Amino acid sequence: MQIHTHWKTIPETAKGCSAAIGNFDGVHRGHRRVIDLACNNAPLGVVTFEPHPREFFAPGAPPFRLMNAEAKANRLAKLGVDHLFQLPFDAEMARMTPEEFAREIIKDGLGLSHVVVGRDFHFGSKRAGSVEDLKRFGAEMGFEVTIAELLETDSGISSSSAIRVALAEGDPRKAAEMLGHWHRIEGVVGHGDKRGRDLGFPTANMSVAGLHAPKFGVYAVLVDVLSGPHKGHYHGAASLGVKPTFGANLPCLETFIFDFSGDLYDTHLSIAFVDYLRPEIVYTGLEPLIEQMHKDCDLAREILGALE
Repeated sequence: MQIHTHWKTIPETAKGCSAAIGNFDGVHRGHRRVIDLACNNAPLGVVTFEPHPREFFAPGAPPFRLMNAEAKANRLAKLGVDHLFQLPFDAEMARMTPEEFAREIIKDGLGLSHVVVGRDFHFGSKRAGSVEDLKRFGAEMGFEVTIAELLETDSGISSSSAIRVALAEGDPRKAAEMLGHWHRIEGVVGHGDKRGRDLGFPTANMSVAGLHAPKFGVYAVLVDVLSGPHKGHYHGAASLGVKPTFGANLPCLETFIFDFSGDLYDTHLSIAFVDYLRPEIVYTGLEPLIEQMHKDCDLAREILGALE
């Protein structure tokens, strides 16, 4: 998959795509329906925006993203996308009228032959452009437009906002039903305080900065090591939160990988949330904490073993 980061520098070889346009946060089942409709005889493209428009207009708002740009690109590559147009959402784009967006970006910049968007798609300054406007511009400017209806699952409309609610409530399986895959947090393993190693549970520590955090607590997780000599698939238990027993206040994700030995510092991990085991608890000593960690791991092994 080729990644292009500006509509003004698209090579001619990348033009003519049939492309889905949207933010695609989480790349959930509804998003995949939009992308599937873009599949035809032309190269498959996806047009998305960095930063997310919500981040541009409200940079101080609480984090809401389900995945960072790298994780989104990894997921889209698995779907067979040929070209990812990761366009900068900046003041120039924010000022564009719907017609300017259609002409300067879709037609002239990206040179798309076919565009697919969800029924709730809006574009241009102040979200003034509707899907009907897009169809009209397509007819005038020479690109086809397909409108994808919203996807409803047993859990309701498959949407990024509904998935955020499920994760905040500690229900990763409900989120997975709407996503069509496990919710994952991806990132590079950093150096922590190594307290887990002293307790007999060495953990891989990852930042969750900029992401919508699932409910704090302990989870049964699937672990994919994406780089380094230990690449592979593992089972584990992860603690997401602020480590209240030790007085920490910066959220992070700490993952203990079962039956693993090795150095994971600076490697790239993908952690899939399968089941919520318990909330964060403040312990008065280390012995009760260690005892509970053994119970957490036993339960996580049982849950993950049942997936096989």
